[in-house]
Amino acid sequence: MQEFKFGRLPIKHWIAFEEIDDECLNQAIHLSNLPFAFHHIALMPDCHSGYGMPIGGVLATEGAIVPNAVGVDIGCGMLAVRSNLHNISKEEITEILAIARKTIPVGYEHHTNKQMVGDDGTKLFVSARNHQSPIVREEMERAQYQVGTLGSGNHFVELQKGSDGRIWLMVHSGSRNVGKRVCDYYNQRALSLNAKWGTKEVPKEWDLAFLPLEKEIGREYISAMEWCMAFAELNRQLMMERLLNIFTKVTGGLGEIEIQTRHNYAAHEEHFGKNVWVHRKGAIRMRLGEEGIIPGSMGTPSYIVEGLGNPESYCSASHGAGRRMSRSAANKTITEQEAQQAMEGIVHGRFYGKYEEAPQAYKNIENVMKWQKDLVKPIVKLQPLGVMKG
Repeated sequence: MQEFKFGRLPIKHWIAFEEIDDECLNQAIHLSNLPFAFHHIALMPDCHSGYGMPIGGVLATEGAIVPNAVGVDIGCGMLAVRSNLHNISKEEITEILAIARKTIPVGYEHHTNKQMVGDDGTKLFVSARNHQSPIVREEMERAQYQVGTLGSGNHFVELQKGSDGRIWLMVHSGSRNVGKRVCDYYNQRALSLNAKWGTKEVPKEWDLAFLPLEKEIGREYISAMEWCMAFAELNRQLMMERLLNIFTKVTGGLGEIEIQTRHNYAAHEEHFGKNVWVHRKGAIRMRLGEEGIIPGSMGTPSYIVEGLGNPESYCSASHGAGRRMSRSAANKTITEQEAQQAMEGIVHGRFYGKYEEAPQAYKNIENVMKWQKDLVKPIVKLQPLGVMKG
């Protein structure tokens, strides 16, 4: 861990300083200058510039919540299941992913029928009908068709071989359109209110408009955020349930243990003697002994980890490898041959001339794990066997 202070609060980071791009650094400095920011800012080793706040950043606040410090994919996270199988053939992997593509909608696609989601899922949607947030109420109907869908970008379904000798299944997805609608709506409300209040300490160009928790609008956002987090978890559970059914039909294998983590959210926690709101945008909570998941990029290893509870990171760690080049830069510089070579031996779909998710677009996961050795302890290393991208 290293520290620098260019703003009001120190910025502690778990990455070589030269690896932090200028925009990411500027965004971190903005966070440190927020009047309600607490103690210090933390940057995880996968950090890169985001919208308003760096992805891989951790911000603790007193009395205020920042929608853009949570992000648009509220509650996005990982779900991993260890199976009882020790081996799987390439033919079985190909068949599983082919059926999964017909069962789990990807990209902007959604189901044509409302999904059966069990008692807990039904309760979640019933609660949305009278939710205090107008956006949750508006999105409730559409969300019943979107639950159990993968989405686009870096979301994925993956089959892996663990260093423990087991075959693993992993899903990465979030709150779909409802999370984006909630973030955009409350960020706009925050911008309007900050302008009305004449808040000069948080310039509009920082994209860090805030909502005071003493006001109803702040509490309303938190309630909407928590609904999105529950929806995102349900979304992953439904996809994993269907993936496991396919896995069992093709291989006869069964799921044994389940690990879940999220990386875009805010939570009320105690740190350094104060109760604060910890915003983790592209960062996972890693308390002492807590299990977590840190995926690599498409085609590179992922890790099941155990938290070391480092207070300097607000008990946090990276949520993945982190981008080393923008999507547009990746599409311009990575070639089809390079992308295919990086995926050699792994069952996957075509790139269709889009290389933003190719392994070369991301940081080296081994370096990321090395930089955060005081945050997490690797438990199982997972080598990718087959991947389905959004």
